[in-house]
Parts: sequence; C-alpha cells; structure tokens
Amino acid sequence: MKYNPFIHNSPHVSEIGLGAWQLGENAGWKTLTEKEAIDLVKSSLDLGVNFFDTAPNYGLGTSELRLGKALKGTERESIVINTKFGHNASGELNYSSDVIRESLEGSLRRLQVEYVDSLIIHNPPYEILDGKKNDHYDILETLKDEGKIRAYGASLDTPEEMELFMNTTSGTVIEAFFNILHQETAVAFPLAMENGVKIIAKIPLDSGWLSGKYDEESTFDDIRERWSREDIQTRAELVRKLKDLIGETRDLAKTAIAFCAAYDAVATVIPGNKNISQLKSNVESVNHPLTNELIQKLEQFYQDEVKNLNLPW
Repeated sequence: MKYNPFIHNSPHVSEIGLGAWQLGENAGWKTLTEKEAIDLVKSSLDLGVNFFDTAPNYGLGTSELRLGKALKGTERESIVINTKFGHNASGELNYSSDVIRESLEGSLRRLQVEYVDSLIIHNPPYEILDGKKNDHYDILETLKDEGKIRAYGASLDTPEEMELFMNTTSGTVIEAFFNILHQETAVAFPLAMENGVKIIAKIPLDSGWLSGKYDEESTFDDIRERWSREDIQTRAELVRKLKDLIGETRDLAKTAIAFCAAYDAVATVIPGNKNISQLKSNVESVNHPLTNELIQKLEQFYQDEVKNLNLPW
C-alpha cells in the first residue's frame, strides 16, 4: 500500500481508503449485519487501509456507530477518520451553521473518538460554499482551534463548486466525484495542488458500473433504482467500449480505481465494499498502475464518448 500526505498533524493516508456508507443499517444498499460490517473494517486494517470515510446520515448514524466499534482499540494516531455535516442522523438536511457543533458532537459520540481528522460539508447548496458570505468557516476554524477537528472541507461534484470553495475558504479537503465516466472535477485538480487541498476521490466505480459486472439487462432494487432503463442501456454501452479499450488482460474495476489514484492531486480513493472479497480486489488495484498512455486514452474516451452525455449520478 502506498501512503500519501493528507492534512497537517495527521498521518499519511492509504492510497485506497474505505468508504463506509454501506456499513450502516438500511443505508440504501444491501444491509450488512453488525458483525459483517466490523469484520470488513478490521480486514481493511489488516490490508493496510487507514483512511475511513463516513457521515451521520449513512444508515441514520449506524455507519458511524459500527465504524467506531470496529476501530475501538486501534491506535488513534494510526488512522484517519473523515465524517460530514449537513445530512444529519435523522435523515434530514440541515446546513445551518448553528448546528455544525451539535452534528460533530453526535459524530464523535458514535465514533467513540475525541476528534475527527477532517469534517466536510456534505454536498451543500452552491451558495454555502462562498466563505465570504457564510459564517460556517469561522465555526469550523474554531473547532480546529479546540482540537475537535484537524481540517475541514466539502464533498463536491463539479469543478465550479470546487473552485468557489477553494477561492473563498481555508478548507484543505475536498471529496470529489471522480471516475472514468465522470472526469469533470479534474479541471479543478491543478488549483487544488496549488492551494494544498487534498482530494478524496469518491464513487470511483460509478456505483458499481465500473466493476464490469452489469449490462443492459441489469436491474437494481437498492439506491440505484434511480436509473431509468435508458440510463442503464447508455452505461452498459459505455462499459462495453471501455472493456474493448483496456483489453482483456486488465480488470475493469482495478483499472477504474487505479485511474483515480494516478492523479497527483488525489490523496486517497474510497470505493465502497460490500464484502471482504470486494475489499481485497479493490486494494489490489494499487498493484496494477496505469501507463501514461492508457491514462491518456481514458481521458480521451471521456472527451469523445462521455462528456456530452451528461450522465446522471
């Protein structure tokens, strides 16, 4: 496992982290038992993973609870925990600056820790990102001074959002929607490098499509029910073309994760894993780096085949 610089006063983070959305009960995916969730976290530690991404609303607080139980007894200074604010544990949205502290205190209790390494605003409305017009960032700075967080940032989906955030705040972490089929946010990566902002690459497997196991006949009975039949057919065709592009000797899922990790701005990539087999496969991606030629081909594929489709999440 490779480890990359992340934030001041925290250890370097594993190139592959653990996205913990699926750990919670009824989190929109097939529910894991508490034992399965804890075993998954412990297995990730055994494989060298030390970065964990969660949020209050993942499983209505149960992702944080289970993650906290699984990490209990692990040396705190050896792991990095990122949680969020804005989607609360009751399932409601509340981005008011008045509840930042309350939300964080709830996360700390569930996680059984005294601080989190980074607290990020969870896909906020565009106007909240302007640090010149909102007091959220003064409160976050105060929480840093108190030692309850070590850094703050935002979870964002577009380069415009990223640029506004970086140009008006002192935040140093962005969780960016980035994968082979959604490369828009890469436009803001140079600014992130310039500003010392670390990127967490989220949804690297495009909610499973870049695992290569779905086609135009696939149906979904979880959070992915959001896709229309046309959306499914479009993605299936893109996946077919991608498999042809990378060739039979490369695994699509490992290629997709390695693609995200190839960018210098990206500190860690957080695929979701529903079982230990998937976890091991995703971690093995670090052993299958991409050549510059293949990276360029995948970037061109996005420009030629994907960009104008405006694929829905």
